[in-house]
Amino acid sequence: MARALIMMAVMLSVASCGLFGGQRNAANRAESENELPFKAKLSKGEGRAYSVAVVHKGSSVADLRESVRFEATKYCLLTFGGSDAEWQMDPASQDWAFTQDGDRLIFRGECTAV
Repeated sequence: MARALIMMAVMLSVASCGLFGGQRNAANRAESENELPFKAKLSKGEGRAYSVAVVHKGSSVADLRESVRFEATKYCLLTFGGSDAEWQMDPASQDWAFTQDGDRLIFRGECTAV
């Protein structure tokens, strides 16, 4: 009888490990509540820097911005504990600076959360 109780306790404790690990991993797969208009991909830089590439398909920068912003916010929040980010700015337009690589626009920024 004691042996059966010990086996049951071991099985329940091992089974519950998956519950807690699953919740932690789910946070790393954060998704927007609304479907984002464009697929953006973030690349980590040095320190708190990052870049986000998005295929523009003839769209305006304003149309792309939410997809780019979401990836940066998610990265800063999950990596540094806050969603604050500072984007590289174009001095002429006073808007987010970007470079173009084929059909991709690449935006750069840095997480500023402390």
